Amino acid sequence: MAGGGASGSGRLHDGFVPGRYPIDTYGGGGFRFADMSHRGSILVLPSGVRAWDVTDPAGITPESLAPLLAEAGDANLLLLGTGSEIVFVPDSLRRHLKQAGIGLDVMQTGAAARTYNILMAENRKVAAALIAVP
Repeated sequence: MAGGGASGSGRLHDGFVPGRYPIDTYGGGGFRFADMSHRGSILVLPSGVRAWDVTDPAGITPESLAPLLAEAGDANLLLLGTGSEIVFVPDSLRRHLKQAGIGLDVMQTGAAARTYNILMAENRKVAAALIAVP
């Protein structure tokens, strides 16, 4: 994926893999999904998985979440994985997402990936923004 070095099968288009996939593994600075590995953070959207240039919670902004906001009608919950620790998210960001009709649940990246897999398997309208962990 863009800036990340993906390998394996699948189609990559400018750091984007179309389709819904469970997160197979996380850690080591990246993720495995769709028989590929990606180094760096990811946005897991209803339309597919995209490279996300956020490396720490300070980079989580309405601008960095713009791809999610563009799909707001298809996702009504964002699972935000803030890395190894749970980090406070500003109320302004919560309000911005709420205005778009998207709920927010903040947790460690591992918990967010596992929760995403469960909710996706239940065919829920869920997205995940996952900061890579070492």
